Amino acid sequence: MSFIAHSEGAATGMRLATGPLPVPGADEVLIRTQAIGVNRPDVLQRQGSYAPPPGASPVLGLEAAGEVVAIGAAVTRHHIGDRVCALTNGGAYAEYVVAPEGQTLPWPDGYDARLAAAVPETFFTVWANLFMIGSLAPGESVLVHGGSSGIGVTAIKLAAEFGATVYATAGSAAKCAACESFGATLAINYRETDFAEAIRSATGKRGVDVVLDMVGAPYFTRNLRSLAIDGRLVIIAFLEGSKPDGVDLMPVMTRRLTVTGSTMRPRSAAQKAEIAESLSRRVWPVLAQGRCKPEIFASFPLERAADAHALMESSSHIGKIILTVGS
Repeated sequence: MSFIAHSEGAATGMRLATGPLPVPGADEVLIRTQAIGVNRPDVLQRQGSYAPPPGASPVLGLEAAGEVVAIGAAVTRHHIGDRVCALTNGGAYAEYVVAPEGQTLPWPDGYDARLAAAVPETFFTVWANLFMIGSLAPGESVLVHGGSSGIGVTAIKLAAEFGATVYATAGSAAKCAACESFGATLAINYRETDFAEAIRSATGKRGVDVVLDMVGAPYFTRNLRSLAIDGRLVIIAFLEGSKPDGVDLMPVMTRRLTVTGSTMRPRSAAQKAEIAESLSRRVWPVLAQGRCKPEIFASFPLERAADAHALMESSSHIGKIILTVGS
């Protein structure tokens, strides 16, 4: 089969290679991929700063959509020929990939392969962190950083769908306008405005109930300032560092704040299966009705994965970047 090999460093080190067909384990399915989602962790892994967990494929790629072509002996939900999308543990930048059955879901009704491939990584991440960990509830408010990213778009749409008031940050007027078109009440251009002051003004100095952050250290103090009493800061990445300087933690105590976070990839198969089951019950019916659909910014054939990574690194996109396999 063909897959994307890479050397640590620049995107130009990515190349199309050939290797053996993966063999599914007892609880795994083998998927012939038709489309693959490109995510920021793929870039970090290529650069050498996000190693795959033990036992995972060293090939890049955390989500794919396609057709089941083989199943393990313990698989019970899927059959050969089923169209599924999967949160993989690695290896998705390839013509074939294996995934645990519990991390696969059927294509949402009305979806093609590209749309289905745009779902798993962002929807698993947002649902687990914003709703299962962050406990975002109807009537509450949330600040979503990186609102024009794949994660950000998903967070805005799902939060609005489930009854929250959404604020977002983005880096240009066009991206802010996009965030508001996706359901944000207010999008703040962080290059021009202090988002903490904007949130205080927009909420009558109350603050928001939840902040979903992927920036890290430079935002930490302002994130605390942006939270209401009993607010929750949920951290899912440290794109600009994990060690904030001069942090005053007193607001955590005086305003009963919760600071938490998680990464998806190291979670156990059982934990990921629990998220998948919750998505199936709560979110898949929404997708089937045509709401909260992923926003696809660009698609590239698999052999142009380097171009997809260059686009990701430019941060000029709004929504998801997809790789396609075959016709």
